[in-house]
Amino acid sequence: MLSTVYTAATSGIEGFEVTVECNIHYGIDKFDIIGLPDTSVKEAKERIKSAINNSGFYFDAQTLVINMAPADRRKEGSSFDLAMLCAVLANLGAIKHSVDLSDKCFIGELALSGEIRPVNGALCMCIAARDAGKKQIFLPEANLMEASVVDGIEVYGVANVRQLVSFLNGDIYLKPAEFDHAGFEKDANETILDFCDVKGQFLAKRAIEIAAAGGHNLLMIGPPGTGKSMLAKRIPGILPGMSFNEALETTKIYSVAGELNENSTLITKRPFRSPHHTVSQVAMSGGGKNPSPGEISLAHNGVLFLDELPEFPKAVTEVLRQPMEDKKITVTRAAGRSTFPASFMLVCAMNPCKCGYYGHETRKCTCRPAERERYMSKISGPLLDRIDIHVEVSSINYSEFNQKVKGEKSEVIRERVNAARAFAKERFSRDGFNINCNAEMEAVHLEKYCKLNEEADNVLRLAYEKMGMSARAHARILKLARTIADLAQSESINAAHVAEAIRLRTLDKKYWNK
Repeated sequence: MLSTVYTAATSGIEGFEVTVECNIHYGIDKFDIIGLPDTSVKEAKERIKSAINNSGFYFDAQTLVINMAPADRRKEGSSFDLAMLCAVLANLGAIKHSVDLSDKCFIGELALSGEIRPVNGALCMCIAARDAGKKQIFLPEANLMEASVVDGIEVYGVANVRQLVSFLNGDIYLKPAEFDHAGFEKDANETILDFCDVKGQFLAKRAIEIAAAGGHNLLMIGPPGTGKSMLAKRIPGILPGMSFNEALETTKIYSVAGELNENSTLITKRPFRSPHHTVSQVAMSGGGKNPSPGEISLAHNGVLFLDELPEFPKAVTEVLRQPMEDKKITVTRAAGRSTFPASFMLVCAMNPCKCGYYGHETRKCTCRPAERERYMSKISGPLLDRIDIHVEVSSINYSEFNQKVKGEKSEVIRERVNAARAFAKERFSRDGFNINCNAEMEAVHLEKYCKLNEEADNVLRLAYEKMGMSARAHARILKLARTIADLAQSESINAAHVAEAIRLRTLDKKYWNK
């Protein structure tokens, strides 16, 4: 006898439907799973047998074959357990033959007791089930909230096999989950860390505001204790709130990576990832035997903060170069190839030298010139070129530190950032371009939207020749000048906008040529 049920799997952060076919006939005790399963899928046969028997159903010696289609795609992980069990129970008659399983999807790992355990990637698989035309999906209770955000499909959380079978047979009632859209919008605009707590550092704050308004990458250089990390941690609070689609895409990444907390729904705050400088290349880019997202993908739609940038291995920082341009990364391994989104704002911090006090007003630097040069050479020129803003974060004096009046709140700065982005968005939309911020502009956009008058062009030409800029650095300055003009609600870019953009790029010249 043949029974068919449906489940889903993930490839990268995208899901796809999997058909589970079960054929049983009486004979010798034999249980085969085919369709390119990995070891964890093959081991499901023992979990299925124990879960059936411990849930009060009878499973005697029979010849049983389960096929998983498409058979040419590798099946990995334990999320197929529940679907295979339902296929067996439907074949045995424990799930009534009158129950229509064609519009249902089953996801979950089985415990020997019959309990249903959570899995990674439930959100992605729920979207795949919906797109495949399924009307209902059954998954572990711990994955219920993350899957509830998907419209167009009824999402049910089940605790154990007995509860699921009772619901399918019409013996009990389960209520599908509902997503709180109003709560999402409220959470998306809440700010915890506030810029009003930062004393002084007006130049750094201005640079950060420009970076947030244009989506530009940022490098802060200064001695220890000047507030570089404090400033960086507050950047997500001035970025525009997450849209529903951004939150959904970010949550898919965290779901696949197993980074979601139990009973969590959407990620409503822009991610802030701060890996230690001992992070490996694979942990940064993503990978492993079965490719999973790395830090650069976990920072998607948010901020990736690298503190003590020169301390990171060069192989790790060079991984950032291609994703910074393409906004995605493709990880290729023997087991498969996966593409993960990686659109992040890179924020870096570093000391001016190994001891941290080169150029300090009161502390003496103990580094020799060769040591300073060796320290700075750990950052490659191509990576530095891709960082739009280099700003100096200097020590603050006692009067600045002891001032009683607090600075601007993050909410006020975010309003200006939102206004600048809306100003730019309206300009791009007039010409049909789907560009979210100035940092995403390509060469064709620079030519159209970053035209300079004669005075502004002279300022840029002088800086280009004197500082020995690369073509990429020239483009970065044009993008910065465009963002500065947007903050001023100006359609034209004048000499003052260009001069400020150049000032935010001079630290590479100042330090790397010492």
